[in-house]
Amino acid sequence: MECERDDFEKEYKREMMAVQDSMDVLNGKWKISIISSICFYNKRRFSDISKDVVGISNRMLSKELKELEFNQLINRTVLDTQPVTVQYELTEHGRSLQTIINNLTAWGIEHRKKIIGN
Repeated sequence: MECERDDFEKEYKREMMAVQDSMDVLNGKWKISIISSICFYNKRRFSDISKDVVGISNRMLSKELKELEFNQLINRTVLDTQPVTVQYELTEHGRSLQTIINNLTAWGIEHRKKIIGN
């Protein structure tokens, strides 16, 4: 019987580590909102994301986009325009978050209804 418990505890610890890894990548106030903006439109310019994510400063948006790019969730493309335009889109790995974003959206809508009504 002790063997079963050890296996259960190892599996639990592995799952908790996976949750922590996910939270490390998506932590903070802004990342989910930034990903949601890009996810909804497929491709977004810096200024468009800035308008979508109410309250974020340009400096913070730039920092968060760099972290998302580092974690291979978004691609950054510099377009040959005057003035230069930068466009962001989700990578294939980033698109794997679509289900999570959809679930968070649905939950948020229901939560708002429950707390403040229609």
